Amino acid sequence: MPSQHGIHDWIEETRQAYAYPWLKGQTLISELLKSAGYHTGLVGKWHCGEERIPHPGFDTWFSFWVNQYPHAGRQNFSDNGKHITADGLQSPFFTERAIQFLKSHYDDDKMAHEPFFLVVGYTDTHSPHTLMPDDMVAEYRDATFRDIPREKFSKVHGIPLCPVYDDPEKEDRRRQEYYAAASTIDREVGRVLEALESLGQMENTIVVYTSDHGLNGGHHGMWEKGNGTIPQNFFEESIRTPCAIAWPGGGVVSGLASDIPVNHCDLFVTLLDAAGALPDEQDAHRINSPGCSYLPYLRGKSQSEWRDDVICEYGNARMIKNDGYKLILRYPYRGVNFPNELYDLKADPRETTNLYEEPRYGKVIRQMTERLNSYFSKYSIPAHNGLHLETQPMMTPDSPWLEALKLKANH
Repeated sequence: MPSQHGIHDWIEETRQAYAYPWLKGQTLISELLKSAGYHTGLVGKWHCGEERIPHPGFDTWFSFWVNQYPHAGRQNFSDNGKHITADGLQSPFFTERAIQFLKSHYDDDKMAHEPFFLVVGYTDTHSPHTLMPDDMVAEYRDATFRDIPREKFSKVHGIPLCPVYDDPEKEDRRRQEYYAAASTIDREVGRVLEALESLGQMENTIVVYTSDHGLNGGHHGMWEKGNGTIPQNFFEESIRTPCAIAWPGGGVVSGLASDIPVNHCDLFVTLLDAAGALPDEQDAHRINSPGCSYLPYLRGKSQSEWRDDVICEYGNARMIKNDGYKLILRYPYRGVNFPNELYDLKADPRETTNLYEEPRYGKVIRQMTERLNSYFSKYSIPAHNGLHLETQPMMTPDSPWLEALKLKANH
């Protein structure tokens, strides 16, 4: 979580932000799996600082030479710290390296009997999407996009930085390009899975397909994610991330549906659990992860209890969702602050009416605030706490709390 590691926003790929040791003192999952005997690799996006430098626990490293753009054209990669270039669509290069990692693992007589851990990070669905292949875009020329509600931005959420176009044709083109970007990733993931199948390892490999955030593709009358508004938003489309997991040989149930709320802190612990690499009591105390393993649920079993809160943070704002309500607390940054928010998601699923100032919700707000504060008091590290961004290094000059300062200065 950001208030533990200090990365509260995306890292501007400049010398200052790039070179800062953002994860110093953190224990990476690659380190824990490496210690447990895993052959480890990363291919693609890292975006936690110093992309060109192999990070602890990774045997193989193929990432960006600082900048993750463009999606197509001249590419600059780091091949285990060595600068190489290539021309073409970015994602197939990552696929080729991922397949190379898998084949080299199983071609080595010694490693073939050991487990592996591979992270493959594609970036196609990150804007801009204007360089997607024409054939992929063409697949959506007749799409109606009826899955995206046509709605206007509600002023209760501040200012949209990327509103929908007034021109329906331009807006549909934007959606065609985004859907094409998602399809290019589907195509490349399919190639990696085919490689696993050809190696006879599909059944015994846990495959996780996920993202680091959601996206508004016209939802709420805007585009982008939490940083698509001033102040930052916690729309369901922004905070809900896709996550599909398959592991037939590990007892993961096919087609399983569950309503328990999980997050990527839980995924961290779940993968370690599946790998038999959970840290011992001393290391677990030092790491102090708020995550819990949901491996039993994946196997169709229930546990005695599971939390019912969803908690998020983004810089100087925090959110908790519970019992159909969503509470957002906003804290000042250099004297600039925005109103707190409360939404009744059952009656108002599109989050259009802020109920925070209504007296009848006082008890709900107090209870949710107490739970939110208790969570952060347990897991936050003071030097990285999102409520004290003034004393921390700048990740990007485009962070919502900095954009708010610019807005104030201009008015």
